[in-house]
Amino acid sequence: MLIVTSHSAVAEPHAIAVLQGLDKVTARVTTVRVRVGDSLRFGTLDVIVRQCDKRPPEETPESAAFLDISEVRPGESAQSLFRGWMFASSPAISALEHPVYDIWVLDCEEPLAQP
Repeated sequence: MLIVTSHSAVAEPHAIAVLQGLDKVTARVTTVRVRVGDSLRFGTLDVIVRQCDKRPPEETPESAAFLDISEVRPGESAQSLFRGWMFASSPAISALEHPVYDIWVLDCEEPLAQP
């Protein structure tokens, strides 16, 4: 008797998103760790990490973060630039389009305990 089970890759939630930012004017690359729910100021950008999920090690590697990115300039109201999932393995699929800054996801760290 042969028993076949299907196992789908389910991403596990993590507490920290590892992001990388590029300032295209200075060519400076910065790597930062941001807790889910916290925000990061990168130049004129305000980046809020809403969720960070990572597949388990036995699955095909993938980390993805749900980000809200707005531009905040002095004397102006914030302008939403990006809201959605960014994937570490394919940053061009869902990318921030900005003339001065690039932001992308590298990894997720600190797995959250599963009930």
